Amino acid sequence: MRLKRYSMGAALAALMVVTAVEPSWAQTAPAQTAPAQTAPAAGALNPAAEEAPQRATAAPQFRMADGIIATVNDRIITGFDLRQRMLVVMAMSQLQPTEENIAAIQQQALNDLIEQHLQAQEIAKFDQLRITDDEVDREIADMARQAGASPESFLTFLQQGGIALPAFREQIRTEVGWRELVGGRFRDRARVSKSQVDQAMRQLTESATKPQYLVGEIYLEAARVGGMQEAMSGARQLVQQMIQGAPFMAVARQFSAAPSAARGGDAGWIVQGTTQPALESVMDTLEVGQLSNPIPVDGGVYILYMRDKRSGVSTSMVKMKQVMIELPETADEAQVAAATQRLDALRGELTCDNILTRARSETGLLGADLGESDVADLLPQFQQVARSAEVGSISTAVRTPLGVHLLAVCDRRLGGPEAPSAQQVESRLQNQNYAMLGRRYLRDLREDALIEIKQ
Repeated sequence: MRLKRYSMGAALAALMVVTAVEPSWAQTAPAQTAPAQTAPAAGALNPAAEEAPQRATAAPQFRMADGIIATVNDRIITGFDLRQRMLVVMAMSQLQPTEENIAAIQQQALNDLIEQHLQAQEIAKFDQLRITDDEVDREIADMARQAGASPESFLTFLQQGGIALPAFREQIRTEVGWRELVGGRFRDRARVSKSQVDQAMRQLTESATKPQYLVGEIYLEAARVGGMQEAMSGARQLVQQMIQGAPFMAVARQFSAAPSAARGGDAGWIVQGTTQPALESVMDTLEVGQLSNPIPVDGGVYILYMRDKRSGVSTSMVKMKQVMIELPETADEAQVAAATQRLDALRGELTCDNILTRARSETGLLGADLGESDVADLLPQFQQVARSAEVGSISTAVRTPLGVHLLAVCDRRLGGPEAPSAQQVESRLQNQNYAMLGRRYLRDLREDALIEIKQ
């Protein structure tokens, strides 16, 4: 993300104009839903748009009182608080405010403030959970680094856009505190077992030959933005803003309710057959670099950005062991049948752990550890077993020019530079668990709270 003073200038001007119209959260236009499958591509994102100067759009005219906008239990949200948070949302997402999107920006800002108050109230219950100024400074420094700026220039940028730094620092303090609270409260429940990691690695390997999509995602949760109609309308406005130059990752961080929001909407590689049919049908038709139209699903609306596609991972690694009876290629059918019968009699007793010991203990058998190999480098007769047999299983007899073999498939994994390690898979699963548990925690707090919106 690049810092753009003209964006903040337009945002600030928009929030200072006062005319006699209804509050902006009541101005959402009726949604016109079109099936996403008929026209999945809304346009292509232009990477150069982040670098090119843009002209500020005309300031939208709306009115917001300076009094109390909402109450959250015993805490109030004022018009000033809401304007400040709207400025932050626009600064971080780099959206240009327009008459069409200002309602979505304001709804997002109001939701953020409500959740911040709920989080702050919950954090205050724990005396040991106090976030220091140094921790806030480190978080801001990390935000500045991601924006390609120094902490000083980042804060100067915010101030020049009218953002009050004390309020911004409190926002960051609450975000850090909430992250630590969720991490501490759900550490045991979020922990990922070795079997879960192994299962995820197996699923990755089994799906390695299927089409895969490197996807960016933005998910607008209908319940959070006021209903499905509002989610569709807001999604359309975000799509138009991104086509005009707003960075996808910045918009995702501010507006998406998906766990990937913290990564700028990066959903990673998605394998065909592992996601919702409505999303997969759009992924099939999107070209690399294209942005989808809003895609309605149960509970909300998605926007997808196709970053890359591939037919499948090119490298699959397998660890195998074997026991064999040597037979020349010229051996007759009776010799092959006898060797096969002998190996079949042993097969039920063999495992990856004992196959070599058994081979060495009987005359006429040869055992070998084949180590880890790229499946593509194996004998053609071995490749089918290597690709399809379950890990830990023993194959039926396989005939090659060298003899008759039983193969033990002892491990399998993706290979190549893009293949995730077990540690990366574990971290991803754990982060997904934390995100899910944190959303549930916040949802429960919201359901138990007394929240009143002043209309």
